Amino acid sequence: MTEDEWLDRHGPHPTGADLDEVRRLLVERTRLEEEEQGDGDTRLMKLCCVQLFHAGVLDDVPLIWEAKAASMDASCSIDVQLLCGGGLEATKRYLRYRCTPGAGMPGAEASTDEVAEESAADAEHALGWLLDCERAGDFEDFTVEGRSACYAASYAS
Repeated sequence: MTEDEWLDRHGPHPTGADLDEVRRLLVERTRLEEEEQGDGDTRLMKLCCVQLFHAGVLDDVPLIWEAKAASMDASCSIDVQLLCGGGLEATKRYLRYRCTPGAGMPGAEASTDEVAEESAADAEHALGWLLDCERAGDFEDFTVEGRSACYAASYAS
């Protein structure tokens, strides 16, 4: 599946069951990218992140972060602002909450301590990155609506 085919199939603002398909594809492509840089198709990964950004669901933040962290190419391709589809302040609160081992793991009744600690460590790393980028001015004049309009224009051409 190419970026253009995926965009034609789902558009920039998928909803409902289509979002679940976006999440599945992003997880699959992230795994491929982690195994071998270039195998995940970072352009397609970014499109999936843009689609999740438009949905604004905070529980997608870890998926987007994992995709961004999959490789150097993915890190450069996937904008840090894509973590913030639910808003910058809401995303920072969400990540702070997830920094607690075992927190923010919906549906995970009996997660292992190792998984909980890894999830908390990932959230801490994402939050640190986000705060560093905010201090560097990467979120100056940031609004979800403004960023959404930029992505919509980028994928319309």
